[in-house]
Amino acid sequence: MSLVVVPVRYPLTKHSKRTLERAIEIAREREAALTVLHVDLYQNGRKVTRVDLKTATEKAFGRLENARYVVRTGFLVEESILDEVAAEGADAVVIGTQQASRLRRIFRRFTDNPNIDQYLRTHLDCEVITVESAHA
Repeated sequence: MSLVVVPVRYPLTKHSKRTLERAIEIAREREAALTVLHVDLYQNGRKVTRVDLKTATEKAFGRLENARYVVRTGFLVEESILDEVAAEGADAVVIGTQQASRLRRIFRRFTDNPNIDQYLRTHLDCEVITVESAHA
């Protein structure tokens, strides 16, 4: 079964909900499992649990089939996302445009190729799907 990973903020923001909505659609279309990922930053001192993340997601979208909820702790959101994508062998990662631009800045620092989609395909064999922010 293929896997779609979607990083989100907690509590779920409007942008996170839009990105999650698209990831759910993609997972259903592909009959894929879905990993909903939140990164707890060490420096923020907050503790979000898997139960918190699952409860918030199910409140917004109902119970999801083949969904897994993961909370990683790290110093950099972007690095933690890449670690999860690599560790799980994800086929696709669905990110919002704001997250995509942050990831591109990180790649510019570490590689000579700021193209996140190409980098992930080359290094992780993963498709990157970017979701435009909803404009109110």
